[in-house]
Amino acid sequence: MTDAQVRGHRGVGTPGRGPVQRDGIGPELRRVLRRPQRELLFFGSSRSNDQGVHDQGLTPLYAAFGSRSSGESVYGKRLMRSLHTGMIVLLDRGFSSNTFLAAVAATEAAFLARASAARRPPVLARYDDGSFLSRFGDIEVRIIECEVTITTSQGRRTGLYRLATNLLDHHRYPASDLVSLYHERWEVESAFFAIKKSMLGRRVLRSKTWAGIAQEVYALLSAYQVLRIAIADATGTTPGADPDRASFSVALRCARGQIIQAAGIIADTVTDLVGTIGRAVLDQLMPARRLRVSPRAVKRPLSRYAYKSLKVDRRTYKATLSINILTPTISP
Repeated sequence: MTDAQVRGHRGVGTPGRGPVQRDGIGPELRRVLRRPQRELLFFGSSRSNDQGVHDQGLTPLYAAFGSRSSGESVYGKRLMRSLHTGMIVLLDRGFSSNTFLAAVAATEAAFLARASAARRPPVLARYDDGSFLSRFGDIEVRIIECEVTITTSQGRRTGLYRLATNLLDHHRYPASDLVSLYHERWEVESAFFAIKKSMLGRRVLRSKTWAGIAQEVYALLSAYQVLRIAIADATGTTPGADPDRASFSVALRCARGQIIQAAGIIADTVTDLVGTIGRAVLDQLMPARRLRVSPRAVKRPLSRYAYKSLKVDRRTYKATLSINILTPTISP
């Protein structure tokens, strides 16, 4: 994300995590994955790690995936080469260690990370937006502590968040704007949903070798990238059009139709793939996105006796959101 988007951001993608799936394990995969479970690696489970870096909601610039024997921070470090000045990286608590944040800062990219509640950062100076200056190891950070309350027809839930950023200018990047921006981190879940359900139709990957799986994963990410570029180009030409209102399913169906029609292959056919997809997206913009909440769900319980998970309310509820910035006291 650019500096301008931090101050007035629209719907964009952000770093996150998710898995890779396949439907059979050969000897090579057993060596790579070491401890395969149930002969299946499910898309959406934690048996494998797959992380993408998204810039301005357009593309996964890089991806890293592999066995659970390596932690998520190991895969995250492989993505450092994609970071540069003018970007801001949104990170969850698994990536908030001093060494990882220092590595991100060394790329000259900005970060906004959720810090663990176990941290007790010193308050070195306090700003009028409610944030305060502190230090994580060798880097200076701004800390924002806030209460986020979600209210639905089923009740109210409040959570405490502690965010750390190396954007130290509290006038240019107010605490309230950064807290609202952090919500965009969950947009990556929409990207995984689009790949798993819209593109794959919940099917598993076919390859039984590690090279084959890598090829399929990169093919999916490449196709997803092309569609997101077409969506971003289309909404970028229409003032006030939020990319959140663009339907990925519409873009996907239109792209598939172009392949069936052999556009650009049959003689005398004008190649206008991006334009065709863009027009279809703009003609069928969805209403402004409403704030909704729903519990995270797995494809199926991992145990046939998992009665509690079968009783979880899977419905989606309209919600209202309130944010209260907490003001700390100066540390002695």
